[in-house]
Amino acid sequence: MNPATAMMWRPESGCGPHCVPGGDDTASPLVQAARIGAAAAVLLAGLVIVPLARGAAVRWVARTLLTVLGVRLVRRGPAPRPGSLLAANHVSWIDVLALLTATPLSLVAKREVGGWPGVGAMARALGVIFIDRTRPMLLPATVAEVAATLRTGRTVAVFPEGTTSCGARPGRFRPAMFQAAVDAAAPVVPVTIRYGTPAASFVGHETLWQSVRRVAALRELTVTVVAAPALRPEPGASRRSLARAAQASSGLPAARFGLAA
Repeated sequence: MNPATAMMWRPESGCGPHCVPGGDDTASPLVQAARIGAAAAVLLAGLVIVPLARGAAVRWVARTLLTVLGVRLVRRGPAPRPGSLLAANHVSWIDVLALLTATPLSLVAKREVGGWPGVGAMARALGVIFIDRTRPMLLPATVAEVAATLRTGRTVAVFPEGTTSCGARPGRFRPAMFQAAVDAAAPVVPVTIRYGTPAASFVGHETLWQSVRRVAALRELTVTVVAAPALRPEPGASRRSLARAAQASSGLPAARFGLAA
C-alpha cells in the first residue's frame, strides 16, 4: 500500500493525550468501581438478550450503559426517517451508544471492533457492517452492503471522518460511504455529537479500557446529539458534494476532498 492510500484508509487523528488536559471533577473511587462493575454486568446481559430481542434489547443496553456510567444524553433535531444514512462526527465510543438509543439502526465500524471483548461479540450478533481499512479493494463491496441495507428501509450510521477526534480538531468527512446513499436514493442526516468535556474523547493510541476508566471517573458527563434536516441526493449526485454538504450542515468545518474514495 502506498503512503497516500495508507493515509486514506487509516487516517490519523490530530488529537492525542494533549487534547485531554484533565482537571474535571471526579467521582469517588467507590462510585467509579460501581460504574465499571455495572457496565460489565450490562454487557454480559446484552450478550444473552441482544441475539434474542435484537432492536429493543440493543436500545436497552445502550441506554442502560449510559446511565450506569453516569452519562446524560440530550437529543435535539428532527427524528430521522427509517432508511436514512446518518453521517456523524466521531469523538468517542460513547457516540455509538448515543446513536443506538434513538432509533433502530445498523452501524459501519472498523474491523478491529470485532475483536473487542464483549463489544465485538455483540456487534457481530447485531450484524454490524465491518470495514477493513487495511484492504481498500474491499471498499466497493462494503459500500454496496450499506446501500443494500438502506434499501431495506433500515437506517445506517457511519462516521465519515474515519477516526475519532477530540472535537476541537474535527477531521473531514470522507466521501466513500455517501455513495451508498446516492445508490440507494436514501436521505442523508448530518449528526453532530458534542461532549461537555474533552475527557470523553477516545484519541491517540489509548486502549478502550483506558478510555472507559476515564469516563467512569468523571463526576458527570453530558453528550448532546443534534440531527440536522435531511439532505436528499438527486440521482447521480456526487458523493464528494454530498459529503461536503453533510459536513457543512453538521456545523463542522468543511474541507476540500482530494482523495479518490
